[in-house]
Formats: sequence, C-alpha cells, structure tokens
Amino acid sequence: MIKILSVDIPHKSDIGGVRLDLESPEQVEQAARLMLDRARAARPDAKIDGFTVQAMIRRPRAHELIAGVSEDATFGPLIMFGAGGTAVEVMKDTGHALPPLNLRLAHDLIRQTRVSKLLRGYRDRPAADLDAIALTLVRLSYLVALHPAIREIDINPLIADEKGALVLDARVRIEDPAIRPRVPLAIRPYPNEWEKTIEIAGHGPIFVRPIRPEDEALYARFFAKVEQEDMRLRFFTPKTSLTHAFLARLTQIDYAREIAFVALDKDGELLGVSRFIADPDYVRGEYAVLVRSDLKGRGIGGRLMEELIAYARANGLKTIFGSVLAHNTTMLRLCEDLGFEIRPATDDAGIREVTLDLMSSGACR
Repeated sequence: MIKILSVDIPHKSDIGGVRLDLESPEQVEQAARLMLDRARAARPDAKIDGFTVQAMIRRPRAHELIAGVSEDATFGPLIMFGAGGTAVEVMKDTGHALPPLNLRLAHDLIRQTRVSKLLRGYRDRPAADLDAIALTLVRLSYLVALHPAIREIDINPLIADEKGALVLDARVRIEDPAIRPRVPLAIRPYPNEWEKTIEIAGHGPIFVRPIRPEDEALYARFFAKVEQEDMRLRFFTPKTSLTHAFLARLTQIDYAREIAFVALDKDGELLGVSRFIADPDYVRGEYAVLVRSDLKGRGIGGRLMEELIAYARANGLKTIFGSVLAHNTTMLRLCEDLGFEIRPATDDAGIREVTLDLMSSGACR
C-alpha cells in the first residue's frame, strides 16, 4: 500500500492519494508517479513531502471505524468514536466523551453509536473484539491527557474484527502549549502516581491507591464487616442504604475537588477508605475515614489519613477539617497524633470540630 505524504491533504483518497494491493516494486513506482501527477493537478498549492509505503493489511470482514480527539473551547479535549471509512461525513454516526476514559466509560462511548450494533455481530459475521476497541479509546484518552501539545487526533480507519483492532491511518495536530495553552481537561485524570504499597505492622503489605468507579463492587463485602456503631460514627446514622446511587457517589469522583484513598489486601479486598471534599475555591476540605471493624487499631486508618494529608498538601489545600462525635475517642486520638486542633462544636456539645492547618510547620508531614 502507498499513500501520498502531505500535511496539506488530510483526506488522501479524495484525490487518488491511496493505492492498495500493490504486488511488486514496479507497481509501487508506477502508482507513486501517477499519484504525484494527480495530487499536483488537484492540489497545486499543497506541499508534497513524499510517500508512505506500508504493508498491505487484508481483513476484508473488518469494520471501518473512526476515533479521534478534538478541542472544545469550553470543555477542552473531547474523545470521538464512530463509523469510519471514506463515507464518515455521510454516515455521521459518532459519539463523544470527556477524557480520561476507563474501560467502562469507553464501552459506554461505543454504545452511543449505531455501528455498535453491527460490532456485536450479526448473521454469519462474528462479533468484533469490543474490549480491544475500548482499550484503544482508553489509550487515546490518556495520550491526550498526558501531552498538552496535542490538539487534534484523527484515526480513520480504525479497523476491528474478532481478531482485534488496528489503526491504518492517523493524523495528529500539535501546538506549543507555551504559545497557546490548551483548554484544561474537564475531568482530572486518575492520579496513578499516588499508588503505593505500604507495610502495616502485624498485617503485612497493603496496597493504597486513589478510588476508582469499579470499586463499587467491593463495598458490599466491606460494609458487611463494618459494625453498626462504626457506621454511626462515620455517617452519623447506624444504617446506610447500599443503593447504586449511594455507592456511585462514593466511587465516582472527579479527583479535583474530591479524593478518596482505598486500602486493599493482596486479594483485592477493601480494608479502609479515607477521603476529603474541598470547597469550590479549594481552600478547606472536609475529611472522613472508615476502616473495617475487625481491623481497627492496626494503623490502617492512620496511614490512610497520612496519605490524604500528603495529597491535600501537594495539591495546595490549606486546611482539612471534620466533625467527630465526642465519644469517638479512637478518631480523636488519631487527630491529636496527626496535629489537628480539637475543640467543641459551638452548636452541639456532643461533637468535636477538628482542624489541621496544612500551612503550619507543625502539621503532619
């Protein structure tokens, strides 16, 4: 296969700039000369840099798809997916999502399109590898999240069948962020740099990381090992309804105004959670922490709080505060050890207001 190479000609097939199924060097040379003549006739203003020669991919039953990135003046980068090929403008079958994506969000984006019904297979045509397509979209979203110079990406076609997904052609437009900064991502990427393994005396290593939406599945087993009294101390109510809406609120966060850290054992079981939610101007954040009742007193809650404080300080939060029931001596003792100021609430003698000044040199580090 041979293609004309020119940044001035984004749609090469429109001017005969693509030739397939070439079997010999002579055929490639002949096709290149003819292609060059056609390109100069159709686009005399275009700068021709040369040709791209690639191995011919033969997957006749594969679906032609399109994927890409565009920049919105309000929301920043947008991920696009849909039916591709030369008729993409005619079909107009595309969906959009905000990066970054995980596999679940990528599958949601695929389902926005009409072509997704074909991708699931029909008659004698097997289903395409939807996970491979979704993974392509996830990687595309993280590519643009990690590189602010990228302003546009156009992948067409992205072919997919039961064997997987493969990019056949791509175009990327970049700009220097120092000259024109990109509109920030509407959703902050998952902060994977905060993942770590820590040692807990008497328990062994545990994995601490920011919470993910898929952690919702861990909460049923977690709450089954949290006693009603500990639920009351955390939520100020002895019983909490484990609805999808409630658990989604705990697990689907923006990593900007809110962060939550989970502690997991070697089997992936949830041991404890710490979180804070900051006010809109990102000055003060209210914290909460909950550890499985059978694991209290082993230091897991303290380590989760230390991670929370470190994250808050690294992201410029000035104060962490919370409301603690007066008889929750375990939490009050932990707050004292971490350097919190503790005082009675002005409107309720049974509650203690705890505050940690993150700008103070005496605060926990």
